[in-house]
Amino acid sequence: MTTTTTATAPGRPLTPSRTTATAARVLRQLHHDPRTIALLLLVPVLMITLLRYVFDGAPGTFDSIGASLLGIFPLITMFLVTSIATLRERTSGTLERLLALPLGKGDLIAGYALAFGAVAVVQSVLATAVSVWLLDLDVTGSPWLLLLVALLDALLGTALGLFVSAFAASEFQAVQFMPAVIFPQLLLCGLFVPRDRMHPVLEAISNVLPMSYAVDGMDQVVRHSDLTGAFLRDIAVVAGSALLVLCLGAVTLRRRTP
Repeated sequence: MTTTTTATAPGRPLTPSRTTATAARVLRQLHHDPRTIALLLLVPVLMITLLRYVFDGAPGTFDSIGASLLGIFPLITMFLVTSIATLRERTSGTLERLLALPLGKGDLIAGYALAFGAVAVVQSVLATAVSVWLLDLDVTGSPWLLLLVALLDALLGTALGLFVSAFAASEFQAVQFMPAVIFPQLLLCGLFVPRDRMHPVLEAISNVLPMSYAVDGMDQVVRHSDLTGAFLRDIAVVAGSALLVLCLGAVTLRRRTP
């Protein structure tokens, strides 16, 4: 009987009760891990605060890059925590026991996304509030739009972390995926050099990387008081990328680490 249930679990449709139960279990685990909570909620705020005073002698510099970093830091922290947490579930055998129950891979991935998405909301609210109201980040558009992009970036980091955890055999390997997945996007997203000034090959690559659109979306909020078509395109790309990667994560999710 167990074999039959296990074989059919991946094909089960999403069930709200199972998804929310999975999310509640993940949140309970996070509640008992203060170091992870600090990494998720405090590190982005501390990094943005540090950069504010690093550029204290260069007026306008923080305003020009602060919004972009507001989206990048949550993406990086959510990627790290999610990839390691999911891998830990698999190496400990928890994932295998869960999937032996009437719980599909989609329920599991959606539950993780829901749990870390709830954390991402708190993370994004804290980082945005500190940046705008305490660090005086100058934003032409609505701070709520900054919050929206920061939240989507954090969800994208969650999705990427869930996806790459399927290909790691240890927590160290999960961290090693960061140079391969995050650093190229960081270098090509337009934070250091405008993308239209890059070599045509690098510009073409940047055009398919979701972090590029996250940075562009933040830039639209900084420069424009109203919603623009470019902003709507940018957030659609980031949200669509997160959804696509979550689907890929459900397909590639493994029960155990060889």
